Amino acid sequence: MIFVCRGMFIRAMTPSDAAVLVRIFHDSVRQVGIEAYSAEQVAVWSPAPATPEMFLQRVSDGRDVFVALDDGGQPCGFIELENNGHIDCFYCRPDVVGTGVGAALYETLEAKARQLDLTALSVEASERAKRFFLQRGYAVLCRQGLCRQAVELHHYRMQKVLEA
Repeated sequence: MIFVCRGMFIRAMTPSDAAVLVRIFHDSVRQVGIEAYSAEQVAVWSPAPATPEMFLQRVSDGRDVFVALDDGGQPCGFIELENNGHIDCFYCRPDVVGTGVGAALYETLEAKARQLDLTALSVEASERAKRFFLQRGYAVLCRQGLCRQAVELHHYRMQKVLEA
C-alpha cells in the first residue's frame, strides 16, 4: 500500500529496500550527525553500513517500517515504529534532510500509531532529531549517555502522549 503525505509517496518497506536503507542510515549518521557530534563519535555510531541481512533480521520483529520515495521512486528516508510505540530508526538521505521528507514519514508513523490505539510514542533522539521531535510535541524525559568503543555519546529519551 502506498500512502501520500505532504505530496510524498510513502510505503511499507520491502526486503529489497534493505541495501538502500542501510546506506541511508550510514550516510545520514556520517554527513548529518557530524553537525552535532565529533568525527570520533560518528565513526563509532556507524563504523560501516550494516549488511542488508542484519537489517532485515533486526526489523523482522513485527515493527512497521515506512519508506519515503524520491521522484525517481527510490528510497530517500525511513522510519520504524515498534509495537510498543517506540520509534527506533529514523533517517533520511543527507540531500533530502530539511525538505519535508522526515515530516511526511513522521506523520505517516503517527497516523499508524493512532490507528493501533497507542497512547504514547517514545524515541531516543540525537541532538539534531531532538529539535524535530520537540516541534511535534515531544517532551524530553532525560539526556542519556552511552559508550561505544570507549567513546562517549549521548541522546535524549523523549515521549509524546497521543491525545484521543
